[in-house]
Amino acid sequence: MSGDALLDESVTDAIRQQPGFLLVYKFAIEELMTKLRILSEEFDLTHRHDPIEHITSRVKRPEAIAAKALRRGLAADLAAIAEGLDDVAGVRVVCPFVSDVYQVADMLTGHDDVELLRRKDYVAVPKDNGYRSLHLIVRIPVFLSDRVERVKVEVQLRTIAMDFWATLEHKLFYKYDSQVPADFATELTDVAALAAQLDSRMENLHRRLH
Repeated sequence: MSGDALLDESVTDAIRQQPGFLLVYKFAIEELMTKLRILSEEFDLTHRHDPIEHITSRVKRPEAIAAKALRRGLAADLAAIAEGLDDVAGVRVVCPFVSDVYQVADMLTGHDDVELLRRKDYVAVPKDNGYRSLHLIVRIPVFLSDRVERVKVEVQLRTIAMDFWATLEHKLFYKYDSQVPADFATELTDVAALAAQLDSRMENLHRRLH
């Protein structure tokens, strides 16, 4: 077995032997999901418009954490991994309109206990393949029985059209195992542009009604 494989296995074992490591990420997601649900219901009540269509979440599997830590050259230490990886815990917020994406992001990061560490706006400046989403890395407090831990969570905010494209793009690449036809990337980028046009037209209709 190679040195990288041994390191990968040792990190995976360390995570499994310390269930509390992933548990705080689970709690952080629950805290964040509660905040988002409150924002959703309160905004719907006061403005008669719910800016959140649906929310999903996940905590990375130990094997995926170990593999990414290895790629990043992080030390085989859970504290180093917690500091070096931003996406152990992830929340995806799907919104009806582009304006909702920014509004939810502003409301969430406006909370005193939500620390914004990084913001990457792939809505304003899409990736080369057409991917569009607003990414936030936030840190929120998790109150345990004997301490408070501030835990990082990656939040992805996107519209229904952005999520549709990103979900199917992932499925297509997974099916082809990254061995795609020569014109595949161009076609996907064109479809992403169509999704962006749809978002723009739906946003205009939304504004006309409000």
